[in-house]
Formats: sequence, C-alpha cells, structure tokens
Amino acid sequence: MNELRWWEISVQVDGEAAEAVCELFNRYGQGGAVVEQIVDGADEETPVALTAVVKAYLPVTRQGRESRQRLEEGLWHLSQLYPIPSPQIRELGQADWATAWREQFTVLHIGRRLVVKPTWLSYSPSAGEALIELDPGMAFGTGLHPTTRQCLLALEEHLRPGMSVLDLGCGSGILAIAAAKLGAGTVLALDTDPTAVEVAQANVSANAVQERVIVAHGSLPEVQDTFDLVLVNILARVIIDLISQGLIDCLKPGGIIVTAGFIEEQAAEVEAALRGQGIAIVDRLVERDWVSLVGQKE
Repeated sequence: MNELRWWEISVQVDGEAAEAVCELFNRYGQGGAVVEQIVDGADEETPVALTAVVKAYLPVTRQGRESRQRLEEGLWHLSQLYPIPSPQIRELGQADWATAWREQFTVLHIGRRLVVKPTWLSYSPSAGEALIELDPGMAFGTGLHPTTRQCLLALEEHLRPGMSVLDLGCGSGILAIAAAKLGAGTVLALDTDPTAVEVAQANVSANAVQERVIVAHGSLPEVQDTFDLVLVNILARVIIDLISQGLIDCLKPGGIIVTAGFIEEQAAEVEAALRGQGIAIVDRLVERDWVSLVGQKE
C-alpha cells in the first residue's frame, strides 16, 4: 500500500489578514489551521506588526486536490482585500505530516491559573491551576492566537464563581471550557459551523465539563436567556452586526461582555457600538495589533 502524502500550504500574514486566513484554512485543511510562529520586531524601538505563518495540511488525493483548489482560490480573493503573498507549498510523507502538525502545539500557561495543553502531551497541574486539554481538530481556538489568549485573560479577571456564560462563535470550545474550569455555573456555547460544534462537544466531554457546558449549532437568534458574562471572539464587523441585532439584550444588568477578534484600527468602531448600547468599557487588552474590549452593562 502506498504511503499517503500531504501538501503543507503556508502563508505569512499580519494583522486582520491572519484571522481571515485562519478561517479559510480551518474550512479546507485537514486538522485545521496551525499558527506556526509570531515574529517580533528587530528590537524594542522598532517593533513590527503581528506576523504569523499560518499553515494548512491537505492529503494528496482527489478530494485533497479539490480542497487545495478551493483554498488557493480563497487566498486569491483574500489577497484582493489584504496584502497576502503567494502561498508556499511542499509535499510531505505521512510521518512528516503528523510531526509537522503536532509539533506546533505546546503546553501554554496563560494568566495566573490557566494551562492549555494538547491531548497528546502530558502535564501534571499544580495546585490551583485550571487545566484545559484540547484537541484543536478543525476549529479555530487553540490558545495560540492573541485574541484567544486575551479572552482567557479576561475570563480569569472578570469571571466569578456561579456566573452564567454565553460563548458566541465558540470554535474549539476553549473559552467555554475555561469558563467552566474557572467556576462558571452554566455555559452556553454556540457556533454556526457544524464542524466547530462537533469538535467543541468532543473537547467539552474530554474535559469532563459537559454537565455545565452546552454546545449547540446556532447564533444570536437561538439565545433565549440572559447571562452574567458574554464572550464574542469573532470579527469586528460581525460583532458590530450582533450588537445592532440585540446582543446586549443577552446581558443581565451589570453583566460583563468580552469582545475580541479585531485589530487596533477597528477598536474605536466596536467601542462606539458598545457604548451606544449602554456598555461602559472597563478593560482593554492589547497584544501587538490585536485588541480586546471588556465592557459592563450599566
């Protein structure tokens, strides 16, 4: 039997383009997008924008060729909006693919208590640490991306035991799982991507928080209750649309909303939309180009 071979498709991007490329690679890549590295500036006085090498892996099969064509077409369309270079493509054997994909993921310590690790690595948490075991699968949200880290830090700072939490666009389920591990009473995690829902459900079960976390297919129209804390880590234009559609009505009085997934140039527009609905900005997290806003319902 011939060994299955794989294409590794990589592209170096920065700013909002990284998020857009990740979404595209998650859609067509086997195992989802991998953020290989973040390149810092030459020195502290001459920083550069956030730069990431985003990779996807596709089997060298007929179906893989179709996915590769769609992926390359998607990159071309994105290049009309963002400064995206032509992708770099190389062919790998089965063993090389497995190593190349998995070696990008390590044990991550985020904030004071949170520890995120892939399911295939071993780690013994210290007293007080909240361990999240994650199989990235084909859904975005591994803890590697700045917006995910910012949301995790915001959860650690603002979540109180017993709170009810809504996670819109849950991806891999990492934020919903973190909320449960940090003491949330109930968590509703929604995503419009069936693959993300499947991956998130598996991750929730693997972390033994299924009694407190419900994962379902849907978005704002499916939300019937109000919550103490709302997480929206998507894109600026989607967040603004959700706010105009009544997102803030999902928050209890005094409730906290964490918005993320946008860059500095878009933050003012998101902040204006939040303030226009009676939200006071109580925290702002910045990592290079990426910004997260934490607001409280007045």
